[in-house]
Amino acid sequence: METLHTLTELLKNSGCDYQIYDLGRRIQPIDNALFENVEKELQAYPYPVQRQAQIAIAYWNKSQQPWIWFLKFNLDERGLLKQADIGQFIKFVLEAMGSRLSSDLTEEQQQKLANNPYTFKPSEDKMAVFHSQIRAQLDLETSQYYEHAQHYFSGDLGWNNWQTVGLQGITDIVARLEQSQNHVALRKALVHLPPEPLYALLGALEHAPLPEKLAQCLCEIASAQINSAEPDLFLTSAMVRALSGATVEQAKPLYEAILASPRLSHQEVLIGIAGRSWHWLSEPKIAEEFLLRLAESGNQALFNQLFSDLVMLPELRIVMLPLLHSNPSPRLADALIKLQAHAKGS
Repeated sequence: METLHTLTELLKNSGCDYQIYDLGRRIQPIDNALFENVEKELQAYPYPVQRQAQIAIAYWNKSQQPWIWFLKFNLDERGLLKQADIGQFIKFVLEAMGSRLSSDLTEEQQQKLANNPYTFKPSEDKMAVFHSQIRAQLDLETSQYYEHAQHYFSGDLGWNNWQTVGLQGITDIVARLEQSQNHVALRKALVHLPPEPLYALLGALEHAPLPEKLAQCLCEIASAQINSAEPDLFLTSAMVRALSGATVEQAKPLYEAILASPRLSHQEVLIGIAGRSWHWLSEPKIAEEFLLRLAESGNQALFNQLFSDLVMLPELRIVMLPLLHSNPSPRLADALIKLQAHAKGS
């Protein structure tokens, strides 16, 4: 058998269909050709978090029941995967399974494959979102919680009777926004929801492309919140994250209003922008305003962490790096000097 150097080669060699997902930032598919280029070191990993690629690989045969690996790999300073790590993981796979990926594993094989430094277990909420997405993609049955969640968000059960609504049911609805008028039901439900189901729904929406009218409804609720006399900053943060799937044009008035206000630019809100809605920072002026608010928080450790994380994103690198050599406000300049001193000292 020929030597396999990349995960793409391994998956293609299996004869299965497959899909790569990013799990680190927003749970979303990565184009197979793009991931192949990443493995060939032709481009950086598109969605790094804490200098890692955190991915799920789902592969399936005609039965359509997918096998899934959850993997994390460290990235080098250019955002590239380290070939030695990929090679080492492939070695683990071949030792545990042989070259036949499209067969069920024995318990011994599963244990052998799991015993490596590259597999990890995502958080419960991310697992729910991911399983809903992959089952929707393959047109597999929803979970047993789906119909009950639909009844709740239609208002049939009464808005205060949310305790029996399963998270998996909520993520199933969000993975199928365009089916059964789900997005219409959610839009009508938003203003009625108690905090617990509202936050669960917003958490699921963080990972979904939003239909225009649903995104507009979220923008209106978030705008009312930030214009109130006593805005709820944690709800504002949740809204910012949920709107990561809206178009930049729809969300722009909202994030401009947030960054124009020191009071609204709370650490939780800024973390939400950096973690889920980083693409809002692609304009240099907006990126500089974001970093100024972050510097004004007085939390230099958080400033260092978020700047270092954002500069690893390929689409933001060319926006963030020039700011190190520009003439920003004294407060931001001071934070950038401390960031560079920290980088030299570490």
